[in-house]
Amino acid sequence: MTVGVAVFGSVLAINDARSSDDDQATVVTTPTTTPTSNASGGLQAGALQFVPQTFGSDRSPVSSDVPTGWTSTQLGTRPRFVDPTGVWQLRFDARGSKQSPDELVDARAESIDEQNLQVVSRDDGTLVYTYTDKTRGPRMGISRWLPAEDGDRSVIEITVGGRPQDEAGLRAVLDRATNSLILPEGDNRPN
Repeated sequence: MTVGVAVFGSVLAINDARSSDDDQATVVTTPTTTPTSNASGGLQAGALQFVPQTFGSDRSPVSSDVPTGWTSTQLGTRPRFVDPTGVWQLRFDARGSKQSPDELVDARAESIDEQNLQVVSRDDGTLVYTYTDKTRGPRMGISRWLPAEDGDRSVIEITVGGRPQDEAGLRAVLDRATNSLILPEGDNRPN
């Protein structure tokens, strides 16, 4: 008889003691990663670790914390960081805009062309929405525009994406990216 026990990615198989005294236990180990989802599959804020990343241009570099292990799929002023599974993403648009954050929230809400789009909220320069992706199923996006000192312009857009059950984790990623953001001194984007 063989009994299997799974503990954090390791499997221990023990042969029945009735077989013979020469039988030995066998240990099979599989690699593990830091857990980022729970049983329901949601992104867990407490399991995330972050690392600073620099992007933008040589003339106007920007840095912000992104989750460890998420890689950039494009560089420059519009970098996009994706987790290894491709389920979650963090995107920046560091070009700035002459429109205020609230104007950009309204414009984005009107321009999203996705199936079953529902705007959950649009407060303080942040748009929260859900939709159904034809390939990946239910999705959630949260986009935040940060105002310039005068409040009439926006200096950067930060967007996170995932599934509706990832909302707490997505908000943690967005908040960390916002709070760790470093713009060049004297920044006056858009230029």
